[in-house]
Amino acid sequence: MARMSDLDAQFEAAAAAASGLATDPGTAAKLRLYGLFKQATSGDVTGRRPGFTDPVGRAKYDAWAAVTGTGRDEARRAYIALVDELRGASA
Repeated sequence: MARMSDLDAQFEAAAAAASGLATDPGTAAKLRLYGLFKQATSGDVTGRRPGFTDPVGRAKYDAWAAVTGTGRDEARRAYIALVDELRGASA
C-alpha cells in the first residue's frame, strides 16, 4: 500500500507543479494534462460532448475522451511524466 501513497504524493506534487510552470506549455499540452488529470481523478469521461457553441468545453471533453479506458494509476503516471517533461522544457 506504500506504493499507492507514493504515487498519490507524486501526483499531488505534479498537479501543484503544473500550475506553476515557468512557461506556458501551449494549448495541446494543457489539454493533454487536463485529460490525464480528469482520467486519474474521475475515471472515464461521462456526459454528452458539448456542441460547437462551446469550443473550450468541447476541446476539454475530447482531451478527456482520448484517454478513456486508461487506468487510474496509469493516468497518474502519464500525468507525472508529462509534468516532469514540461518542467524540464521550461527550466
